[in-house]
Amino acid sequence: MSQPVAPTVRTAVPRPSSPAGEVIVRAEQVTAGYENRRDRTRLIALRDVSLEVHRGEFLAIVGPSGCGKTTFINMINGFVKPLSGTISVDGVPVKGPASDRAMVFQDYALLPWRTVESNVAFAMENRRPRPSKAEQGVRISDALAMVGLTGFEKSYPHELSGGMRQRVGIARALVTQPKILLMDEPFGAVDAMTREAMQAEFEKIISHTHQTVVFITHSIDEAVTLGDRVVVVSNRPGLIKEIVDIDLPRPRFYADVKTSPRFAELREHIWSLLADEALGAKTQKDTAR
Repeated sequence: MSQPVAPTVRTAVPRPSSPAGEVIVRAEQVTAGYENRRDRTRLIALRDVSLEVHRGEFLAIVGPSGCGKTTFINMINGFVKPLSGTISVDGVPVKGPASDRAMVFQDYALLPWRTVESNVAFAMENRRPRPSKAEQGVRISDALAMVGLTGFEKSYPHELSGGMRQRVGIARALVTQPKILLMDEPFGAVDAMTREAMQAEFEKIISHTHQTVVFITHSIDEAVTLGDRVVVVSNRPGLIKEIVDIDLPRPRFYADVKTSPRFAELREHIWSLLADEALGAKTQKDTAR
């Protein structure tokens, strides 16, 4: 077994189109939680989290279930307000959802009565100003081509496989041309082979669009394969335990990156951090009995 790699915390190497070190998302001392209306108790999901996301980087977040990962990206998107601290996008405090951010969910979230192209078009229907019909058509065509669904425009969700449905969800996010893609376990509901194929396709898409991605996953392999940096979050209340720089060359698919010693070192180091969290959680439960 290889020895854990020494942790490194530094700005990810930017993609060619992104200015070095430019921050697009900044979280400062953010605490988030939820109120229980029945007994008026408060569940703290994240505590005092400070994090910068750099323009054009792919930031992966891993951590135990319930550690506040989804809460964090929901705050970036404006769905959830922090109890304290601030989150800003391009220097502007987040007040709610906006067109510069788009979310891709794990459960597809497609409208079953709409066709593929109509589901993708839905993302533009409430935008102001709304693109013209001609521009919408071009954007839909381009987005579906990027995810490999050209020819399925008139199909309905029930006619598609799970992987194809998730591609529709990704196309719906891409069609609005957001600065930031927020992705909550987007490949978690598909089989292993489809998941790996979609990871490869998505890396190619992002290399073309140069969008900033904040990506939640429970898969260490997925985080290391896709991420420029991996944020490891502790048990609830979530704290940033470590930020690991992924210094593997791109493209990472079809280049035997997963068989490299460095990939194994990075994977093992992140695994050791998460194993510590799992052991800590078990110890707390045993002590409480």
